[in-house]
Amino acid sequence: MAVQVNESSFKQEVLDSTLPVLVDFWAPWCGPCKMMGPVLEEIAGEQEGKLKVCKVNVDENPNLAQQYGIMSIPNFIMFKDGKPAGQKIGAMSKEELLSLA
Repeated sequence: MAVQVNESSFKQEVLDSTLPVLVDFWAPWCGPCKMMGPVLEEIAGEQEGKLKVCKVNVDENPNLAQQYGIMSIPNFIMFKDGKPAGQKIGAMSKEELLSLA
């Protein structure tokens, strides 16, 4: 299951994670973001123990969005060892998204 993170839990859930973390920067009003929701939940279930999936609502966490230069959503950033290791923007297939891992 994807973990909802905010500005206070981001460091613990993402930056300090021992697993790679796929972070979805999204907003509830974004159509493509809604389309990607089930794909992210599927990835979270299939990759459990190998990859963590987190979601950041950009409306509720504008500082995180600004810190990572989020201009368009959905925006996916793969974090490895606490650092961004890849990024993709927009709705895409599960396979395309997993290519970040």
